Amino acid sequence: MRPSARHVVVIGAGPAGLMAAHTLISAGVDVTVLERRAALGGLGGTTTFEGRAGTYRFDFGGHRFITSNRALLTLVEDLMGHDFLLAQRRSVIRLGGRTYDYPLNIKNLLINAPPTLLAGASFDLLKALVRHQLVDSDANFASWTKARFGPTLYRTFFEGYTRKLWGIEPTELSGDWADQRISLMDLKDVARRLLPAGGKGLRTYARTYRYPRLGFGMLFDRLADHVRDSGATIRRGVSVEGLDVRSGAVRAVETDQGPVSCDAVISTMALPAMVAMTGGSSPLRFRGLRFFNMMMDAEDVSPNTWQYLSDEHILATRLQEPKRRSPEMAPAGRTSLMLEIPCDPGTAMWQMPDDVLFAKVCADLRTLGIDPSMASGEYFSVRAAQAYPLLVNGYQRARSQAFAHLGAIENLYQCGRQGSFRYVFTDTAMEMGQMAAEAIITRQDLRADIRDHRNERIVIEAGSIA
Repeated sequence: MRPSARHVVVIGAGPAGLMAAHTLISAGVDVTVLERRAALGGLGGTTTFEGRAGTYRFDFGGHRFITSNRALLTLVEDLMGHDFLLAQRRSVIRLGGRTYDYPLNIKNLLINAPPTLLAGASFDLLKALVRHQLVDSDANFASWTKARFGPTLYRTFFEGYTRKLWGIEPTELSGDWADQRISLMDLKDVARRLLPAGGKGLRTYARTYRYPRLGFGMLFDRLADHVRDSGATIRRGVSVEGLDVRSGAVRAVETDQGPVSCDAVISTMALPAMVAMTGGSSPLRFRGLRFFNMMMDAEDVSPNTWQYLSDEHILATRLQEPKRRSPEMAPAGRTSLMLEIPCDPGTAMWQMPDDVLFAKVCADLRTLGIDPSMASGEYFSVRAAQAYPLLVNGYQRARSQAFAHLGAIENLYQCGRQGSFRYVFTDTAMEMGQMAAEAIITRQDLRADIRDHRNERIVIEAGSIA
């Protein structure tokens, strides 16, 4: 049996990396965390903006803490104390000048949906009742949704939004995305849920969630403080440039500030980047997001946590009002908006100056019935180049090949959203980091378990106790 690791390097100070460091340091293992950015938390971090009216806070997207892991919830509650708020999620879909409740509500749907939509969906339902259509487990997103919801709902709610979000045709996207993100089973399930006694609601919709008082990044600032106070070293502004691999094991991590020797590595670096760093290649890629954050000279814009913007001619896919999560995300008497705009590095939208984008966003707000004159004129962008793993058809094979390549390095553990190339929620990323640390502590090879942790073909939010 190999000797226990004495010093572990963790690459990345996001949810998975910090949880790995917490688990290791609790077991008496020396830990060095290397983070490329100055801020901690990765995509779970929070950006602060000092505006004319006071302090505004913006997350990297629509974060909320939900989990079915009671031990993890207890850990997070202990870290946050009274700064862990209980919030209610309220979401709507905006499409074609209409607003639909999310989840589906029969009264709202009958009032707001155009007759052609109701007629088409009813016809599709009648066909579904008399004919059961099986869907191949390897189906693409378009065929998956058409088979379960019918052509009418697919064209109305899925096709355009999916094309805008991912930048590819729905036929090019794997059905895996639908399996874990769409809450209803099929068109007959839609009908059952629309009935007054149709069940307890969507099987994924976590209406209540926990949220840190000063933004989602507050959780990881607290976790980082705890890890540091327990003896770990956290180095910010350090870029990892390579691995010193000898005899099938990492001996040191090469950085722009010199090598860091180690007995094992837990990496949250993007899977294709790690493959390239170790001499391989991978076609796996990510979808980027540009978050356009606006200060508003108004107390409120809407009662909604977020609004899904399904029209393709509107730039953003989601509009959020951060103070709906915590009142301290904006100064008293003020609010803010965050628009999520899908685009990739190097594209015109990614590089567009903020003042030009501001004018376009204001035009979209006017289309949505939001008065852009409420904007204070203060705004800024934050970009995430690797926001979502792009699950194109056949990505599973490329992902398996990437892990097979890395499998030759016995003491390298990949985890987290980017590191495992999986769309996972925060709690699952933290569990992955914990598992990677425990694998090193117990000297077990758990890499296959880690990368496919909570990979059941069920909806991600099911069973939250948070």
